[in-house]
Amino acid sequence: MSAAVAIVTDSTAYLPAEVADRHGVTVVPLQISIGGSVSEEGVDITAAEAARALREWHPVTTSRPSPVRFADAYEAAARAGATGVVSVHLSAAMSGTVEAARLAARDAPVAVEVVDTGTIGMGVGFAALSAAVAARLGASIEDVAAAARHRAQRSRSLIYVDTLEHLRRGGRIGAAATLLGSALMVKPLLGIAGGRIEPLEKVRTPSRALARLADLAAEFAGDREVDLAVHHLAAQGRADALAARLRERIPRYGELHVGQVGPVIGAHAGPGMVGVVVAPR
Repeated sequence: MSAAVAIVTDSTAYLPAEVADRHGVTVVPLQISIGGSVSEEGVDITAAEAARALREWHPVTTSRPSPVRFADAYEAAARAGATGVVSVHLSAAMSGTVEAARLAARDAPVAVEVVDTGTIGMGVGFAALSAAVAARLGASIEDVAAAARHRAQRSRSLIYVDTLEHLRRGGRIGAAATLLGSALMVKPLLGIAGGRIEPLEKVRTPSRALARLADLAAEFAGDREVDLAVHHLAAQGRADALAARLRERIPRYGELHVGQVGPVIGAHAGPGMVGVVVAPR
């Protein structure tokens, strides 16, 4: 029997397709434009194509889904028998996706609770999965939304980028702009705070950056049971090495997803990025 409350998220959650399908989570794609050609993330453009364009410094921009795409998802949920929808999305401080979802929610045929997770990547994905579990257990729409918010608020996202230039070009750099003057001499470690990208530390080499990501993730996890995700763009070796460190350093992990981010986050982080999400259960 399907849950009375349906779960919708966006493509920047980077939920593995089989995980989204297993939990009944609907994914609405964001858009990316490369050289004026517009594509939908996860539909008709790959991360590899975006990475290639970024390396060649082609103009790359991203945009939120149209409210119509959310309206279609909410109507489909209602037709399938849902009595409500919880829509879980990336930080409103970084994207207009939450706004588009709220616009669509106004005229939806069922009640819709839109959750601004204040984060990105599997920080969004784990929140959507927590919502799906609560919905499957028969929770009310308010409690399903609360489960998503609680998981997102307790999670931490840590990011390494080879250069801040892509973030600067995309206007997502925020307080990390303080590192720009020394960006050629250091490798920045970043985090998400208040829904925005913030500087954490400066290290000298990519290998040191991976070590510090593992240190910070392990410190945050402590002795709690957590789920983990390692994201990367065109940096499989780095991602695998970081995942191996996390397995050694964090004994009480449940799920560990390792995967490439899509073009939308990749456009802002750039090739070579590696990130880790620690989500306490």
